[in-house]
Amino acid sequence: MMQWQQQTCLLTGATGGIGQAIAQALANKGVRLILQGRSESRLQALSQSLNGEHKILMADITTIEGREKICFAAESNAISMLINNAGVGQFSLLEDTDEASIVDTLETNLLAPILLTQAVLPYLQKHHISATTPSYLVNVGSAFGSIGFAGQSVYCASKFGLRGFTEALYRELADTNVHVSYFAPRATATSINSDQAMAMNNALGNHVDSPENVAQALIQQLEKGHARQFVGFPETLFVKINGAFPHIVDKALFKKLPIIKRFLRPEKDVKHTAQEVLS
Repeated sequence: MMQWQQQTCLLTGATGGIGQAIAQALANKGVRLILQGRSESRLQALSQSLNGEHKILMADITTIEGREKICFAAESNAISMLINNAGVGQFSLLEDTDEASIVDTLETNLLAPILLTQAVLPYLQKHHISATTPSYLVNVGSAFGSIGFAGQSVYCASKFGLRGFTEALYRELADTNVHVSYFAPRATATSINSDQAMAMNNALGNHVDSPENVAQALIQQLEKGHARQFVGFPETLFVKINGAFPHIVDKALFKKLPIIKRFLRPEKDVKHTAQEVLS
């Protein structure tokens, strides 16, 4: 049984749409939070809106200095949970995506969580020595970490990589008391999605979840101890079909390609990209 009130969680990307909802859900359970982000004012506002006493941490997960600050906070606060939630979105054809955007997406969504996990893992393991409760590592991925989607090739690459990293680490740490989980929401109504991306979802009839529903799905995953959690139907079915019979999903998505490209094709001097760090 999950002992929420004994948990101290370091949550990255705390002031993003999903991050705020996760923070609210965890605080309501009695979890002590260290809220990481890049805006002090937004972190302060979030902290003050939550039940309980929490700490804020201004740090950039993509820099060595930022990760060092996070590690210091992890050690000094004896964390028992790390949720790698910070990330960026990408909504553009590959030919229209500049190199800086590609690097930023891969660095933020994949490289930074790997390096941060490596740095914080000793503190999660140390928690076991002095406590009877396990510690937890959650990597927040995406349905697009299992389904390649046109117009989000770089984003998919980053989330496919994060899923692979999480799965391998889950198996690597199976003989320890560190519980590793991969959490994969589908489209969510947050500012990480551009107006074009939301319009495309509407045109395609894609389901879009509220951040609050996503956060509750994460709470349920932790309570049930599931290593993998994919949010929403039919996305959970598509993930399974794509893994076993990808050609079936190919055909289904090929039919949607004209609609997708209608929202992806940039007009002159306008880039239809969504790239916002959940800071």
